[in-house]
Amino acid sequence: MSPRVALVLGSGGARGYAHIGAIQVLRERGYQIVGIAGTSMGALIGGLEAAGKLDDYTDWVTTLGPRDVMRLLDPSPFGAGAIKLERVLSRMTEILGGARIEDLPIPYTAVATDLGARREVWFTAGPVDVAIRASVAIPGAIAPIMVNGRLLADGGLLNPLPVDAVAAVPADFTLAISLSGWTPRDFNATPARATSEPRPPVEWLDQFRRTAAGIFENDWVASMLSRFGRAPDALDAPAPDALEPDPDQMLVAPAPAGLGIAEVAGLALDTMGGLITRFRLAAQPPDVLVTVPADAARTLDFHRAHELIELGRALTSDALDARAALEPGEGLAVAPGTS
Repeated sequence: MSPRVALVLGSGGARGYAHIGAIQVLRERGYQIVGIAGTSMGALIGGLEAAGKLDDYTDWVTTLGPRDVMRLLDPSPFGAGAIKLERVLSRMTEILGGARIEDLPIPYTAVATDLGARREVWFTAGPVDVAIRASVAIPGAIAPIMVNGRLLADGGLLNPLPVDAVAAVPADFTLAISLSGWTPRDFNATPARATSEPRPPVEWLDQFRRTAAGIFENDWVASMLSRFGRAPDALDAPAPDALEPDPDQMLVAPAPAGLGIAEVAGLALDTMGGLITRFRLAAQPPDVLVTVPADAARTLDFHRAHELIELGRALTSDALDARAALEPGEGLAVAPGTS
């Protein structure tokens, strides 16, 4: 009998392509997915898999280059979101072919956030494409929508990794894929003490580099660093002995040039989502947790499907191998709390 898996797919923009790789590995190893819950990009990938249409979607997204993605995002500077995403969503609707949640061969839940009631909404019935559209509405990036009188936005605002949505699924184990970039062990929730008084610029830049390394590496960071007189390739070099920082220089500056609304929203959601995920996982941990690094991709890097799918495959394979090593009979016994 194939081991039964309850699959939980988290929010995180383009990093969600890693979910495709994870599902591919589960299929290849003979696991039976018996339930799926997803938030945002996790809701999109999970809904397509539950409907048996994920391969069609994968064939499409892996052909998209940077220019294709820019055309599909359809900027909307004066709307409720920076991008409309209607072309992508229309293609998704076409692939789903009118599928309804209650008719899917795999039980499926999409998580969104009701901005008016300030609570989660779990879609367990109705058109799959509408549930996905509500769940992926990243604040500041993709406009929220009204569904049955509710103003709905990205489910990651309240539940980035909805493990609780599969609690009743009769599975041998639960596998959750977090896109937050942090694990419960290394996310630092302790407030950092700071001062708004002037500080030496070199010390500030070194602190910025330590904080941002591997997470915000892109062109706008290079631009920001250059504005303070240090080239990115010189960051590892020791400061000259003769350098005397000006104690009166205020290190207050505008946001980096080229930093858009969608990217700010993505960074904010990643920060908030990491903390929420930490506390939710402490209360209800999955049997297997796969964590995709935060620096794997930015929120809108949808042209990087190939490499992110491969990353998801590698991380999931490692997690399943580690579980098998610890529990040779892995997947054969029903996990506590299930039947």
